[in-house]
Amino acid sequence: MSASTGLDGGRVVGAPVVRRSIPRKRPVVTGVLLGVVCVVMLAPFLWMTLSVTKPTDVAFSNPPVFSGYTPTLKAFTDLWQTTYFADYLVNTLAVAAVSTVIALVIGVPAAYGLSRFPTYVSAFLLVLALVFRALPRFSVVLPMYDISRALGIYDTTFAVAVALVAINQPFTIWLLRNFFAEIPRELDEAAMIDGCTRIGMLWRVMIPLMRPGILTAGIFVFLFAFQEYLTALVLTDSASKTVPVFIATQLGQTLPMLQQAGAASLLLTLPVVVIAFVAQKYLVAGLSDGAVKG
Repeated sequence: MSASTGLDGGRVVGAPVVRRSIPRKRPVVTGVLLGVVCVVMLAPFLWMTLSVTKPTDVAFSNPPVFSGYTPTLKAFTDLWQTTYFADYLVNTLAVAAVSTVIALVIGVPAAYGLSRFPTYVSAFLLVLALVFRALPRFSVVLPMYDISRALGIYDTTFAVAVALVAINQPFTIWLLRNFFAEIPRELDEAAMIDGCTRIGMLWRVMIPLMRPGILTAGIFVFLFAFQEYLTALVLTDSASKTVPVFIATQLGQTLPMLQQAGAASLLLTLPVVVIAFVAQKYLVAGLSDGAVKG
């Protein structure tokens, strides 16, 4: 095709357009790299799964044995029959559930107030919350140990739940505040013109609109509390011991107890994986929406 002499934005009009083909190797290379990263990250989990399903003498043999044995669930049955793992699991779930409910009950109105009244006081409170969240965990947990002793609530699930609320509340407030910042203030004004009070408008208008954000914050707080080790270690003794603390006490003991620790770790990990898969669309959508404004 012959090119015209006219120019259009620096390009010769009528000239053949040369289209550059996008290399097809990039998606393949990206997929291979992601696959390698996934295998590396899942390797400890897969190794633990193999170890707890082998007989004890085979699980800790050197070099490792990958075939020629009969898989067994003895580590799981011993875990349930010879330990108080069921009680520790109930304690863990109770701590996670109570701390999540309290964190949301406090966090939702606090985040709404901080997003709708952006004053110097609210900015100072948000910065103070970040500073508190960034403090070393021991500097926060040790005073909580003294307080729980003084109040007579040491070694209770309530003490651990309240401590985790205090530790994770800054994250909850910041996340929920960003969600509230995405909601136009005109909705507040329209609801109040219709006769709603601030509390009524928050309950009837804001919370229904905030369901994805509240669900996202609740899932994160629940997972944080479900896997917490240091706070539960300091604030519990025996009656309210959680699964992470129990796993740590099994390490360095006999080989059967070490296998039980692996079985407990597997049982602690599976609910997290299930929650992540089931709620992934809410987590991704929630974090992307809440990260737009800050």
